[in-house]
Amino acid sequence: MTESGHQPTETVLLLAVPAAEPIVGHHRRELDRSAADGIPAHLTVIYPFKPLEEISEVDHERLARIGREHGPLHVEGIRTAWFGDQVMFVEVKAPEEVHALTLDVASAFPEHPPYSGGIPLAQIVPHLTVGAGAPAAALRTAARAVGEALPFSQEVRAMELWAGPPIKGRARPAPWSRVRSYALRA
Repeated sequence: MTESGHQPTETVLLLAVPAAEPIVGHHRRELDRSAADGIPAHLTVIYPFKPLEEISEVDHERLARIGREHGPLHVEGIRTAWFGDQVMFVEVKAPEEVHALTLDVASAFPEHPPYSGGIPLAQIVPHLTVGAGAPAAALRTAARAVGEALPFSQEVRAMELWAGPPIKGRARPAPWSRVRSYALRA
């Protein structure tokens, strides 16, 4: 909390992938807390990003400029994969364009690295999370069902800024919402 007692609003920059919803939506609602908060199926560009109350018009202009330097991006979900045994995701074909977008945003906002700097930039793997931290049996069942329904394919034309209450330490869902979109149009 801040000195005023106001809890900062977290943000994420993402690439929404509605084409994935028929394949992953049900599983995400059960196995990924971001879905319970209303965040759509997506590829993360930067999380966590700047708290919403700290994002200025200059920041929005920088993000819009970065968006204009990229895309639109073709996203194709090709198979399920895992980070350890706790996170099941859909791997995307040709993730380099998404990774380049992440690198450009991270370079423009070095004080807000992806995953709080916990993963080196070169090791970030663009992906669509289906489940995280859920029981292993439920994740394996979802992986089979999602794998049988793949692929999905979509052209992504915008990077989106979403905001909501902090996730850490929260046991129940709380609504997040889209704040702004930045067109991808190289």
